[in-house]
Amino acid sequence: MSDAVNMMDRLSIDPSQGLQFGVYSLGDHLPDPVAGTRVSAEERIREFIGYAEAAEDAGFDFFSLGESHQEYFASQAHAVILGAIAQATKSIRIGSTSTILSTSDPVRVFENFATIDLISGGRAELVAGRASRVGLFELLGYDLRDYEELFEEKFDLLQKVNQEREITWSGQFRAPLNNAEVLPRPAQESLPIWRAVGGAPASAIKAGLAGVPMVMAHLGGTTSVFKTTVDSYRQAARHQGYDPATLPVATAGFLHTAPTSQDALKELYPHINDGMKRVNGQGMPKQLFAQSVDPASIVNIGSPQQVVEKILHQHEVFGHQRYLAQIDFGGMPYEKVMGQIETIGSEIIPAVKKYTAAKTEELV
Repeated sequence: MSDAVNMMDRLSIDPSQGLQFGVYSLGDHLPDPVAGTRVSAEERIREFIGYAEAAEDAGFDFFSLGESHQEYFASQAHAVILGAIAQATKSIRIGSTSTILSTSDPVRVFENFATIDLISGGRAELVAGRASRVGLFELLGYDLRDYEELFEEKFDLLQKVNQEREITWSGQFRAPLNNAEVLPRPAQESLPIWRAVGGAPASAIKAGLAGVPMVMAHLGGTTSVFKTTVDSYRQAARHQGYDPATLPVATAGFLHTAPTSQDALKELYPHINDGMKRVNGQGMPKQLFAQSVDPASIVNIGSPQQVVEKILHQHEVFGHQRYLAQIDFGGMPYEKVMGQIETIGSEIIPAVKKYTAAKTEELV
């Protein structure tokens, strides 16, 4: 039986319990555009830990934190912070929003996350990504021209280290391994490793061919546009001999809720616009952002009921197993994020799980 065959069970994903719900942070450390203030890096790191604790209490299934090695971020050492979160929580699964594998040593990544898994009692996961912000290539001593080749080689090596206790390997970008025993081993039989996909079918196809779970991140657009990516992933997995029904798909994007959709837009827009200007060099046009409340938009902004309906529509289109909400971007005040977690936990998650669990029972 292949590693992928057991992936749903290993990730504790039971479709009869409904769509899993998670929260993720990119680890940004941005000023609040409304108040004009910014917390210290120490306080921001403590906020990440507080989010995870609150998410666990609110009934979320998963918490994840990313890494980015540039100005306006505080989670460069995201594995260290996840270790603290592993100690501070008891039941919620935890992992990386995206571990930038292209500029990391897969052996070291495995050692870090196997250790997090041991601290957490078998709750760790890893999402491997290629980096949408590429300044870290120069910072960490890699050639951006090797962008694709670096990731593919290192992703293959990470999977081998995860599957084999002793490994002999050689490649282009790293010194060979000769009967190397990589320790410690995780509490789980092996680490659940996802592949991050930006929305384009090409990367999704590679994830399907590898037989690994896929996380599809998106900033905007209509839900229907992304169906091609999900379909391509499952078709590639089937072509390679994997059963797509055993390979979970997660989607990830912005979520913000308020009593009305107009309130939600008004509250979130300054944070999205200013944050994207600082991080990506280009803000979000207000007219384009206003389209986020459209029922066809993949961005989940609106009243709690509107958000529920949008997530359920996305589930109908994708048939995915996990949704990850980004709720803290752009200097959003800590108390506002905690309020979002509480509202999502009390009003959105129960409705989403009830409906998606019922739909699963209808199919059995």
